[in-house]
Amino acid sequence: MAIKNKVVIITGASSGIGEATAKQLAEKGAKLVLAARREEKLIKIVDEINNQGGKAVYRATDVTKREDNQKLVEFAKATYGKIDVIFLNAGIMPNSPLSALKVDEWDQMIDINIKGVLNGIAAVLPSFIEQKSGHIITTSSVAGLKAYPGGAVYGATKWAVRDLMEVLRMESAQEGTNIRTATIYPAAINTELLDTITDEQTAKGMTGLYDQYGIAPNRIASIVAYAIDQPEDVNVNEFTVGPTTQPW
Repeated sequence: MAIKNKVVIITGASSGIGEATAKQLAEKGAKLVLAARREEKLIKIVDEINNQGGKAVYRATDVTKREDNQKLVEFAKATYGKIDVIFLNAGIMPNSPLSALKVDEWDQMIDINIKGVLNGIAAVLPSFIEQKSGHIITTSSVAGLKAYPGGAVYGATKWAVRDLMEVLRMESAQEGTNIRTATIYPAAINTELLDTITDEQTAKGMTGLYDQYGIAPNRIASIVAYAIDQPEDVNVNEFTVGPTTQPW
């Protein structure tokens, strides 16, 4: 299996899709480096993985800080000697109408959802270019494919990730660095994303949507595993994933 013994960094690993992916990849033999701001949650997840025979370490990381991302990559290389995959999964979704002018939340989404991805890419790219291999995976959203009222800024950040990753794929092919990319566009997945919504009406609508359609984050973990498990000469670069019953 291609996943076995691969070194995988996961950001946003303290809950939801990141946590589910860590546990699933650990079962398949990956060597994991988990990153998030909530150290106490990372400790619990790492202990659980290691107690079940997996291999995982963690580093408390704020993806909005460039130096944190660089230290995360250095830590992964010092621990396992290499990096094969980085899953840039950290993100927030404090949706609201533009007219609510929640500009501080706009800034937070830009810092985490866009700059966090850029910081991760900048940190890992020199290693991937040097070894002429590597895999960069990101969590975008169906809001990165179509527009939704109340989700203008969130959607804008996820559209940005879409373009960024496609250009990265194209440039890697042109430069012969063999770096694979995968962008995942989840629909209603039951994670902590809704907890960041402070606008009352938006929160009510989104909660109702997720209560009706939401599926477990391990469904996305399976997609990450599928992407990694492909032969090195195969790049499946986009996955749109959501509940069968959701009309998107």
